[in-house]
Amino acid sequence: MKKFMLFVGGLLAFFILLANLGPMILLGISIWLLYVIFKQFVKSDSTAGKIGWIIAGIFALAIGLSNIYAIIGAAAAYALYLIYTSWKNDAGVSVEHAVEENDPFKNFERQWAEMNR
Repeated sequence: MKKFMLFVGGLLAFFILLANLGPMILLGISIWLLYVIFKQFVKSDSTAGKIGWIIAGIFALAIGLSNIYAIIGAAAAYALYLIYTSWKNDAGVSVEHAVEENDPFKNFERQWAEMNR
């Protein structure tokens, strides 16, 4: 039942991530654009150039703020990562392995090997 719930949660997180992929890309581009605009603003010596970079920065900030809901997609990507790691941790534990550990013949062979060292 746990694997089924992990699968359903992973599927849901994947579709949320897929739906927010475009806004996530635009948010990343707008953040990069804001960085470039800030670097050019700092380099600019003229007042007209600084005003132009401020106006360009306001436009880039508007693009970024309009895609702020892309953070939901980032949260879905993180949830997908957590589900994946939980799935992998559950895959390592098996009932057969626990039964083999209690096998008296395996314990005897291990102890015999330790004594012969």
